[in-house]
Amino acid sequence: MTVQVVLVHGIRTSATMWRAQVEHLHAAGIPATAVDLPAHGTRMTEPFTLDAAFATIDQAVQDAAGRGPVLLVGHSMGGLLCTAYVGAEHPPPVAAYIAASCTAIPRGAGLAAYRWLARSMDGLPDHGQWLADRVLQLTLPEQTRRDFGAGGYAFAAQDVALKSLSVLDLVAALRRIRIPMWFVNGQYDQLRVNERLFTSLVPHAELIVVPRTTHLVTAMRPRVFNAVLDLAVATIETRARAPR
Repeated sequence: MTVQVVLVHGIRTSATMWRAQVEHLHAAGIPATAVDLPAHGTRMTEPFTLDAAFATIDQAVQDAAGRGPVLLVGHSMGGLLCTAYVGAEHPPPVAAYIAASCTAIPRGAGLAAYRWLARSMDGLPDHGQWLADRVLQLTLPEQTRRDFGAGGYAFAAQDVALKSLSVLDLVAALRRIRIPMWFVNGQYDQLRVNERLFTSLVPHAELIVVPRTTHLVTAMRPRVFNAVLDLAVATIETRARAPR
């Protein structure tokens, strides 16, 4: 059976951020589904709730699992949600997991500072989009620059989504993960703050730190991230062929 890939985007953006990865996987004959979380992308008018977000991820995984082993991939907020999902007490049908730019516990002073910064940006004209566009122009290759915001930006949902993440028990979830797993971080990613803790809680996981790269590792270094996808797919395929 063919490996199925499910991709979950980060906060404010949408499924379009994965276009380079979806194109790469499809070219290799690997089916890939990039979802829109509630209040994001094509679902911008919906409210954001954790229950709806987990239901979205689970529906995509369950649908894909009927066709083959599932590789789940999450970035930033999507990665935090996927970590909690994969590490549930009753594990879902996920064969391997890539957690990108999400090695941080979303609580305390760090989360409060992040929410303050997000609200400050929202208070600027056009939600500070001119500044965000300038940063993307300076950091992302032309190949992925338009993809990152092609589905629109979920400004209205940002603070609600950030606040909701504080209830996730990621430490307990990480301790329960037994499947092949990769942490992928950019060298200059602000969410590397708990990287050592995360890797200690999942000692069999591999840590990949991409040099000269920010939080937007999937878009800033698409070829590198696509290589990690290839590695994960090959790992699943090898394990499926191994004698039980």
